[in-house]
Amino acid sequence: MLSIPINLNLPLTPRIVTSLPGPRAQAIVQRDRAVTSPSYTRDYPLVVSRGQGCMVEDVDGNVFLDMTAGIAVTATGHAHPEVVKAIQEQSARLLHMSGTDFYYEPMVELAEQLAIRAPFPHPHSDTAFPAKIFFTNSGAESNEGAIKLARYYTKRSLIVAFLGAFHGRTYGAMSLTGSKAVQRANFGPLVPGVTHIPYGTHASLDYLEQQLFTTILPPQEVAAIVVEAIQGEGGYIVPEDGFLQRIRKICDRHGILMVVDEVQAGMGRTGRLFAIEHWGVMPDIITTAKGIASGMPLGAILARPELMTWPPGSHATTFGGNPVACAAGIATLRLLESGLMTNATQMGELLQASLTQLHQRFPRVSLPRGKGLMVAVDLLDEQGNLDHKLRDRIIQEAFLRGLLLLGCGKAAIRFCPPLVIDSDQIQIALQIISEILSS
Repeated sequence: MLSIPINLNLPLTPRIVTSLPGPRAQAIVQRDRAVTSPSYTRDYPLVVSRGQGCMVEDVDGNVFLDMTAGIAVTATGHAHPEVVKAIQEQSARLLHMSGTDFYYEPMVELAEQLAIRAPFPHPHSDTAFPAKIFFTNSGAESNEGAIKLARYYTKRSLIVAFLGAFHGRTYGAMSLTGSKAVQRANFGPLVPGVTHIPYGTHASLDYLEQQLFTTILPPQEVAAIVVEAIQGEGGYIVPEDGFLQRIRKICDRHGILMVVDEVQAGMGRTGRLFAIEHWGVMPDIITTAKGIASGMPLGAILARPELMTWPPGSHATTFGGNPVACAAGIATLRLLESGLMTNATQMGELLQASLTQLHQRFPRVSLPRGKGLMVAVDLLDEQGNLDHKLRDRIIQEAFLRGLLLLGCGKAAIRFCPPLVIDSDQIQIALQIISEILSS
């Protein structure tokens, strides 16, 4: 069988050997600009060659500490040996045989493993599962399918979503997204029937119940409330205590489905398989992707079995549930439960403690927020207002020093490293940021 070397022996600390971008990276960036869509967002000119654990190397031999995980995707780290082995073995047997039309065991096995772990009511029968699964290729596609399923099951058309939310850029998902104007500008008309309210506060839910439901938004016509357990692109915002529980009660009161987007927060990132588990809330539908298969393109819709009654042909996909991606997903889930979720909790506590110390030294860094390894801080000006220019400067200078960071929200830096990160690497990251703030 073909064997791909996976012991890359990258250093565990940043190593910068050229100016950035280096000559090979500059050439590839120029080639890219000539042939790829300008709609891609590139925060800095990183041209990656390979990765291992929390480290990535560019084409010029520069090595970076990765606190982004490909936007929370490489949950088990770059090129985890067990994930690579699963991909190798499955790809040697079967690359594709559309799960829309046929059957193959990796798709069934991953569906079983996700279904039994879904935070839904468990049936009395030992042979029944608490969820049914539809596999997709991405988070946006998962959210598209959830919209369709909610409307199909309830026979209602209206949807409530939240300002600051990011659910994807395809038309249905974009219609739910309320993150940045540029993501919606010049693409209208969008999918009708979506109403946005502020995220995370009881005042917002008061507005929904006392104003919108009594004036322009008949609750008996609302199919779903779509909410992130922790808001991702909106700034890694953790909602007020009781917020998610109250949404559950509102949905129960009016026959509305609670759809929880776990695309960024799910798959172990917060120390639980799904972030919603921190609040003990059982949704009706969960959407996920990103960390589900350690970098292979895969997403999923998890729904209570009685909801997923749509007939053959009503929703399908050619590539969703690809056998190689499912094999990676099975290996990923095994690794998450064999220690990586525990590490996410422990390292997340260390990260927040370290960021709190950073705040005490540098008041222009806010106190941290988040759960597990889904953590963010805001950057502030001297008057205490959000300062996106300082945030952007830190991200750019961190890149030049070998640290990969991403922004979110209006002026936040997010920390969403691979779940294999250790305490030494967290301290290296914080030391680099401290040096930038001191300069």
